Amino acid sequence: MTKSLLKCTTRHIRIFTAIAENNNLIEDQNHLTLDLDPDNEFLWDSKSIEKIQKRFSELIESQTGKELSDYTLRKIGSDLESDIRSMLQAGELSYNPDCRALNYSMGLPRTPDLL
Repeated sequence: MTKSLLKCTTRHIRIFTAIAENNNLIEDQNHLTLDLDPDNEFLWDSKSIEKIQKRFSELIESQTGKELSDYTLRKIGSDLESDIRSMLQAGELSYNPDCRALNYSMGLPRTPDLL
């Protein structure tokens, strides 16, 4: 692994080679921290969060024994973005109407009659 902080930042996913301690990131090359939907664009329930966390763990495990790089983290972040989009389209997630910048970044909301 590299000596500097690796990170992936997408619209709804942030991954860091660090641990979160007292709202600070402390570099730790042996630990990955996932920041899910930092702008609170979606309404999450525990089942949805658990689904993304499980998928994150699966993606990390698939990289066991391989070099961890910015590219690897970007690939994992992109895969998670795709999962979020699928959940939104399936009606498992919905947009947060109280989001400070509601822009429907993952497509227009789906209504029950369109599912």
